[in-house]
Parts: sequence; C-alpha cells; structure tokens
Amino acid sequence: MDVTIPTVGESITSGLISAWHKKDGETVQPGDVLLTLETDKVTTEITAEGSGVLKIKAGEGQEVKIGEVVATIEESGAVPAPAPAAPPAPEPAAPQAPAPAPAAKKKPAKEPAAAPPPPAPIQETAAPAPLAETAPEPAPQATDDARVTRKRLSPLRRKIATQLVMAQQTAAILTTFNECDMTAVMGLRKQTQEAFQQKYGVKLGFMSFFVKATVAALKAVPTVNSQLEGEELIINHFYDVGVAVGTERGLVVPVVRDADKKSFAQIEQSILDYAGKAREGKIKIEDLQGGVFTISNGGVYGSLLSTPILNPPQSGILGLHKIQERPMAVNGQVVIRPMMYLALSYDHRVVDGKEAVTFLVHIKDAIENPVRLLLEV
Repeated sequence: MDVTIPTVGESITSGLISAWHKKDGETVQPGDVLLTLETDKVTTEITAEGSGVLKIKAGEGQEVKIGEVVATIEESGAVPAPAPAAPPAPEPAAPQAPAPAPAAKKKPAKEPAAAPPPPAPIQETAAPAPLAETAPEPAPQATDDARVTRKRLSPLRRKIATQLVMAQQTAAILTTFNECDMTAVMGLRKQTQEAFQQKYGVKLGFMSFFVKATVAALKAVPTVNSQLEGEELIINHFYDVGVAVGTERGLVVPVVRDADKKSFAQIEQSILDYAGKAREGKIKIEDLQGGVFTISNGGVYGSLLSTPILNPPQSGILGLHKIQERPMAVNGQVVIRPMMYLALSYDHRVVDGKEAVTFLVHIKDAIENPVRLLLEV
C-alpha cells in the first residue's frame, strides 16, 4: 500500500515533511499518524490507511509534491523475511574473533587470563599528554560550527516572507496611533468573569471586546472594510475578522466568521479553538481565508508599541500592545491608569488619514465604554 501526499488545497502543489512519527520498519495500524506535512498555508497530519510494516522513501526535511509516494506499508507477512537474516550475521563474526589469537603465539591458552589485567589501558587514557594533543583539534571546529546554523526555510515561512514583501511593495502603508484606558474593560471582566466562565465554559478575554469594537468601527467607517482590486474598490458588507496567532512554525491568521452576529462567548470560543488547532498543526486552509480585517496582539509578548504590516488584500490591521500603568490626567487630576497603545496600519491608497483616525477613535471609545458594545449603541 502506497502512502501518498494528499491534496490539501487548490493552490498547494508541494509540501515539506517536517516530521515522521513512525520509524522505518515499524509496524503501523490504520489511523496511526505517520508524518506531518507542512505547506505554505497549513500543516496537516497524514495517517495510515492500512496495517503492516512502514518503509519510508522520503526523509524528514524533504520537499515533496502532491500525489508523490513517500512510503509504503507492506503486509505483516513480509516481517519474517528479514528475521532469519539477522542470526547468520553474528556467526561469521565469531570465528573472526579468535583470528587475532595467533598474534600472541607464546601463550594462546592464557589469552583469557591476559584479558582481565586492564591497568595498562587505564594508565594510557589517564596520561595527560594524549588528552592535551587531541583537545585543540576539535576545538576550532566546534567554534566554527557554533558561529552559524544554516537551514532551509519552511514553506510557511517562505509564504510569510513573500506576503510581507508584497504588502510593502504594493500598498501605501501608513500607521496612526492612539491609546485607550483599559480600566472599564478590566473592571467589567473582573465583575463578570466567574459567572461568564460558569455559564459558557470559557474565560472572558480582552480579544472579544476588541473584535466587537472593530466590527462597530468597520460599520462606522466602511472604507476600512474594503480592498483594492485593479482599478476597482471592493467594499465588503460582512465582518469576517482575522485574529493573528503565533506558533512555532510561524504566524497564522484564522478568521472569526460573521463576528457581528457572534456573542462575546462565541468569539472567545472561536479564538480558543483556532489557537489550539494552530499550535497542534491542525488548522485548515478554509480557516485562514476570506478575512476583511486583522487584529494582531503583540502585547502578549510584551510589545509596548509597533507598526503592524497589512495582511493583503486587506486595507487595515489593528495592533494591540502591552497594558501598562501610566500617570494620566483625568478631570484635572493625575491618576494611575492601565493604558494600552493602539496602532492602525492602513492602505493610504484606499483609506484617507481622516478615516483612519476616525476608525481608531471609534475603537478607543468602544473599549473605554464597553457597555456601549453590550448594548450595541
């Protein structure tokens, strides 16, 4: 039975074998995960469709095409064949062992007795001279090897690189900044967290507030919810918001569909599910396609301020950052408030500066007055 690379998407023609989960010659059963295939969009696991002995034809790190045979599964009846071949190997090795005995022609019978006294080798290895001679030779090699590590980019990393360069070269990217006071959202979360988690089985995070605020801002400034296609401007009337998720393999942006129709709990559950799939390498291409706007939260890594890059063909991306207590002037008084910097990068070919600033102010107002999000006013 051949193990072939299946079709994982319309535009995907090849992938990289990032890991084999079974060894060559190992017995596998139907449903066993054989290998992980990494493409420029998703990572998928390929399982065994039959039982038998696995014979690997393509190693880890090798790039393979869709439909290519990377291994075979032979029936277990083929196992006994190599088994008898193993015992004859030690038999010829045994007669060769006594061959060196004639070298000690004086006392062949006492050869075994001469074996126990190993003080001579111990003294040789303990001698400092040979150690000093061999030490300097590997040392320069180790330092040379430690200076650089060369490895091939994964398909996903290559795709990310291409997308980012394309965004910089094809869009007129500009970033505007603002800041928001997180006091009200943090207070609301603290008041309702326990009841929310008991009812919905998921924690109330900050991201659901920002997704809801983004939807409200997109409705208020529809130009941001558009994209340029040739000489035509396509304005979207739906709200599929992408949420960037960092993984060991790279950044992916799963999309929360119809975020305007979802509750806070449904949004939190969607993000939680996507994050789990992304980390396990089980996210699908359909989960990453069709977003109209992206939210990237660098604050979880400690970023205080950044300029996010557009996710083509979208015209806007919102960057969230670390919540930091800072002295603020409130009603003529200096008070300490938990503040977050907001950054909106946008395509200036489509979105004017006034519209971008207005959009970001809507986000700020919605976060500082979260009750308005709940009441949708």
